Amino acid sequence: MAFKGLTPITYGGREVWPLIEGGKGVSATNHMSSGAWAAAGGIGTVSAVNADSYDAEGKIIPQIYHQLTRLERHEQLIRYAIDGAVAQVKRAYDIASGSGAININVLWEMGGAQRVLEGVLEKTRGLVTGVTCGAGMPYRLAEIAARFNVNYLPIISSARAFRALWKRSYNKVADLMAAVVYEDPWLAGGHNGLSNAEDPEKPEDPYPRVQALRATMREEGISDTVPIIMAGGVWYLREWDHWIDNAELGQIAFQYGTRPLLTEESPIPEGWKEALRHLEEGDVLLHRFSPTGFYSSAVRNPFLRSLEARSERQIPYSRVPAGEHTVQLDVGVKGKNFWVTPKDRDRARGWVAEGRTEALKTPDDTVVFVSQDERKQIREDQAACMGCLSHCGFSSWKDHDDNSTGRLADPRSFCIQKTLQDIAHGAPVEENLMFAGHAAFRFKQDPFYSNNFTPTVKQLVDRILTGD
Repeated sequence: MAFKGLTPITYGGREVWPLIEGGKGVSATNHMSSGAWAAAGGIGTVSAVNADSYDAEGKIIPQIYHQLTRLERHEQLIRYAIDGAVAQVKRAYDIASGSGAININVLWEMGGAQRVLEGVLEKTRGLVTGVTCGAGMPYRLAEIAARFNVNYLPIISSARAFRALWKRSYNKVADLMAAVVYEDPWLAGGHNGLSNAEDPEKPEDPYPRVQALRATMREEGISDTVPIIMAGGVWYLREWDHWIDNAELGQIAFQYGTRPLLTEESPIPEGWKEALRHLEEGDVLLHRFSPTGFYSSAVRNPFLRSLEARSERQIPYSRVPAGEHTVQLDVGVKGKNFWVTPKDRDRARGWVAEGRTEALKTPDDTVVFVSQDERKQIREDQAACMGCLSHCGFSSWKDHDDNSTGRLADPRSFCIQKTLQDIAHGAPVEENLMFAGHAAFRFKQDPFYSNNFTPTVKQLVDRILTGD
């Protein structure tokens, strides 16, 4: 018996629970978790963002890049991405055994996104029910879905963003738009769609935002039976009671990204699972360090704190004396064209005395002070770029035209591909980026997880359906 008012929806020609597993990129969601979610009657989501592929013995193939140029490494990355996602979809489909549905998730801002998506759909015909896609403005999603006759589910964070996508492209393929995912920019984990008009420090109530999205959909003639999927901050369904069977909102479904991380089938390492059990409220930080340029939400572990500290060891400079920039920076830099305030010069001298002897230029006419070891690591990671994003602030790569953003590589960021691959495959959670939604602190509070209990995906879905 499901929580009051929650009834199955028709998706891909069959009845499924309106519960969607959020697709978490770079091996944090794979065939085991998504296949099990579908087998439990929901919509499982395979991440098609640099997923794992396997050798003949079933062992994960390490994604290693021996090529000399970024462009060659980028081509290798696309081959890895297609092979991995295809392997994951086929395995997930087998686990689902005809129950629920299997979606795939891609980031439009990942390197070679369109080629990866087309390559995966070409090789998984009949297995994938729909494609969820966000991070950017994926205008071409609808036409790709039409070519392969799959549903598409755009991920947006405002009614305004949806209207732009609909007017430009989605209205031409209206019949395949199976749902719209509202991913709340203050609550969801991973990359968040905050606009310049929104304040990262002032979260807005999602209800009026979703109400505005439904109003926009109605203005465009979209039926109320096309669900809006609420993503971000969803834990207990009973807390969303007033959203279910609500005439103002139309059909609502719910996406779970964080809760499925702590399940038997979740592929993340035990160290990551254990860390989730101990988070406190406020331990997930909405930050701007991602090389995508988007805000993103991750656990404020030592890795993230080191990026915060690096950014704080930062001073602006001029190339000539101007305004308050009246003295020359005499530590950390070569040459004399670094004019700063007397106060900032003194701060820089203090950092150098602490061992932060290297000043690295940023694209914003500032320098950040790092140790020699940090400088070496930053430069090595920048040089090893494999083009995992369409535009990368950290390495200045872009995946088209001349393959350069034309901006200075930014040492305040990091190689996101490297750290996400590392944490997903067992590297220390303290030393890598650990994505999580802002409700992750509830693992510690929810009695379901007491005594170190780790549910199966089926047990989690059954629990969710009770309202808890």
